Order: sequence, then C-alpha cells, then structure tokens
Amino acid sequence: MAQDRVWRKSSYSNGTPEGDCVEVSVAQNVLVRDSKNTAGEMLEFSASAWRAFSPDRASILE
Repeated sequence: MAQDRVWRKSSYSNGTPEGDCVEVSVAQNVLVRDSKNTAGEMLEFSASAWRAFSPDRASILE
C-alpha cells in the first residue's frame, strides 16, 4: 500500500515558494506522486523502467 511506503522528495522542491514537486517511493516497483496531492493518482514504474527513465538515480534501487 502506498501509505506504508517511504517517500522521498526532490531537494529542488525547496527552491519554489510552494514546494511544488514530486515524491518517489522505491520498493519492488517505483511510485511517483504529486507532493501537494499525496492522496491523488500515482505513476507506477517497474524497477527496470525506472532505471531507463532515470539512469543517474538508478543506484537508489541497489
């Protein structure tokens, strides 16, 4: 369940007055959600799809 997961917010979100950003939760899959609407819809990626999408951050899956 999404509420049982650990979420990380980008450090870039502090650069805006509203803190607009996304949050990412990495487990067997990767979930991405809007930090201002945490109960809203989420994007779900497989670990391999996330590595392809974000190669510079793929090490967080290891």
